[in-house]
Amino acid sequence: MEGVLDYAGYIDGAFVKGAGAILTVENPSDESIVASFPGLSAEQTQDAIRVARAAFDSGAWSDLSMAERAVYLRRYTQALASRADRLIEYAVAEGGCPRSSSVMYAQAATPLRQAEEIIDLFLSLPEFEDNHLPLSERIGPMGGTVQSIRRYTPIGVVTGIAANNVPFYTAMWKVIPALLAGNTVILRPNPLTPLSAIIFAEAAEEAGLPKGVFNLVIEAGLEGATLLTTDPAIDLVAFTGSSAVGAAVMAQAAPTMKRLQLELGGHSAQIFLPDSVDKAVAQARIICVSHAGQGCALGKRIFVPEDQKAALLEKIAADIATIRIGVADDPQTQLGPVISAGQRAACERHVQRAVDAGARVVIGGKRPDGIDKGYFFEPTILDLPDNSNPGGQDEIFGPIAAIIGYRDLDHAVQMANDSRYGLSGYVHGVDKKAALAVGLRIKSGTVHVNAVLSSSHASFGGQRLSGLGRERGADGLRTYQQLSCLTIG
Repeated sequence: MEGVLDYAGYIDGAFVKGAGAILTVENPSDESIVASFPGLSAEQTQDAIRVARAAFDSGAWSDLSMAERAVYLRRYTQALASRADRLIEYAVAEGGCPRSSSVMYAQAATPLRQAEEIIDLFLSLPEFEDNHLPLSERIGPMGGTVQSIRRYTPIGVVTGIAANNVPFYTAMWKVIPALLAGNTVILRPNPLTPLSAIIFAEAAEEAGLPKGVFNLVIEAGLEGATLLTTDPAIDLVAFTGSSAVGAAVMAQAAPTMKRLQLELGGHSAQIFLPDSVDKAVAQARIICVSHAGQGCALGKRIFVPEDQKAALLEKIAADIATIRIGVADDPQTQLGPVISAGQRAACERHVQRAVDAGARVVIGGKRPDGIDKGYFFEPTILDLPDNSNPGGQDEIFGPIAAIIGYRDLDHAVQMANDSRYGLSGYVHGVDKKAALAVGLRIKSGTVHVNAVLSSSHASFGGQRLSGLGRERGADGLRTYQQLSCLTIG
């Protein structure tokens, strides 16, 4: 692909060739090599940190008004949007996302639209807000009036570490808000899907962002990532990925008390009220075909009335059997590959652990027959005896859904909340009042009742092992600002 071999970083306003280990990007559909080039070394990553720190401390960017920064960023988002076609090609080639998948919107169109929306939303937020003091506290001890003001300012240097399933989207929701808030940014993409990050650097060059304000680090290993989460010059780490790596990021950031925004794993529940059980057929299919189940917010634990489960499993199996498996570049493909051989092996282990603990494979559960190349795994439905089964407790990035029966809605809610994760939740019911009553009992950072929303204006984030902080919405934008209280007499 044009340009992907020329450099591995963007530091101080210049494209940089890597001096580190060779990074090889595979096409998960056929195991061919998409790109191979030297990644940045640890020393080059240290240069990026130094440059970003100096750029922030100079005030050349942070001292601009948000309206002035918005002028740059509107040019920046336009430059990103002009490369939409390449984003789609990268999503197919390095990510294995089928062209026909609904997730393709999240690879390009949705983040590009939201990049523009972020600017308008952030500009609508006040830089100063009044603290609502009681009247008695507005009169000082000497009789004068007192004001208490919340002031929002840039934090400093932000590390953004993106995920491999929707790499551009997860990077965009770090880069654009952080820059608009007045911070400088170092973006480090996942080594499995680094190519879309190149577009952020090209757009920075085209938009004329000041030197050092945006920096890109592409590496083969973890040395740079460790520096970007430990160096005292970094003020905030925004990370999207697994809970295990998120915990490591927390530990690495702790000695210097860095601010954190962590959007981590999930094993979300979907509760179907007795009046809506048939809707589970379509939802099971959606789980499998949505980028091969590689989505942290997918509702992979499907709870249905116990007395309707057997009939439902037959319907789901019949529907799943029609899914067309194939390479991501084929417009007829409905289910593409998972991201790597390691992830395919993880799917196999997940199924085996569930079966060893009493689960039954209704359909799927293995590599598809007749496909010799690529990291494919069959769409899989597990019949779980209960929620304590590993299939109900362990997150898995793959086309696997678990069906679990409940005695009554209290039992369904109890099982839904019996999880180390709390990223998303779903309730389906014709009786909207009953569905809402169940939704209000779900312990999750986001709960969807008969609807799904992914909006710039509504924040997203997890509870428990699903993370810290929020992305999107006013709450997510404020993540990239420092809050101080100003008392004026």
